[in-house]
Amino acid sequence: MLLLSLTYIILGFVFLVWGADRLIEGASAVARNLGVSPLIVGLTVVGFGTSAPELVVSGVASLRGSPGLAVGNAIGSNIANIGLILGITALVRPLQVESSTLKREYPLFMVVTLASLAFLWDAKLMRFEGAILLGGLLMTTAWMVYIGMKRGDKDPLAQEFAAEIPTGVSNGRALWWVALGMVVLPASSHVLVIGAIDVARHFGVTDTVIGLTIVALGTSLPELAAGITSVLKNEDDIAIGNIIGSNMFNLLGVLGIVGIIHPTMLPIATVERDFMVMLALSVLLYMMAYGFRGPGRIGRLSALLLLTVFAGYMVWLWDTEIRLV
Repeated sequence: MLLLSLTYIILGFVFLVWGADRLIEGASAVARNLGVSPLIVGLTVVGFGTSAPELVVSGVASLRGSPGLAVGNAIGSNIANIGLILGITALVRPLQVESSTLKREYPLFMVVTLASLAFLWDAKLMRFEGAILLGGLLMTTAWMVYIGMKRGDKDPLAQEFAAEIPTGVSNGRALWWVALGMVVLPASSHVLVIGAIDVARHFGVTDTVIGLTIVALGTSLPELAAGITSVLKNEDDIAIGNIIGSNMFNLLGVLGIVGIIHPTMLPIATVERDFMVMLALSVLLYMMAYGFRGPGRIGRLSALLLLTVFAGYMVWLWDTEIRLV
């Protein structure tokens, strides 16, 4: 039974990443064919597309009555995105941030993080709070479109996105990719959630812990692939921009969907331990990448610090939740 559940998880992850990639490429190609600015495409379609796995997995988990897995997935993915994904990416090659657009995103990212903490502080996620978070997602998207229109092609980030968005793809083919991705994502998420819930029951741990660990690491695979690819192409702004966009989407979109579908009580540790670790990593990212006196920079020592915090959190989680089972 355990082997079958693990097989479900592995197959779910494989098709989840593949489906998200098809969806992003198709939607990006359609937007480009319609004359949308590469910067706008990158800040919205690409940035949010890498969070599609978290969104769909959390939505499916909520519909199946496992909101703890969904919330754990959102918070755990944010922790993995900064501590593990960005840490590994900056170890491969130090990152330098020159985009003024990203500098405007950092403060917004911190506001979103603190607002989410305020909603979860009582260890509850109610339907009206989910609605507010989704409203914040719409406002954030509108703001990104405005910034993209204002900056145009002047921002270094726009040039990096322009190089990455597919060219020469017909609308018919691009729409086929979008449709395929929209079918594969929920189907693979359903298989993944079934496997994850069964594994949690087998080991006697909560579905929140499974969401914070196995599911969060798996749904962060698109961010890892995007980060490594970007840094190898000297596209540092994309590497960090994808992390910031994905984390904001997780907090506003994923938590919002969970609140709407399945209002829930959360384990107190989700706020006092998991969210605080996420907040600490978010502050570290802000201090490292903002660049108060010039371009921001995340060097290898900073990368090691991020990885150390992530590893410490995993040990803490194991000691308090898993080892004692």
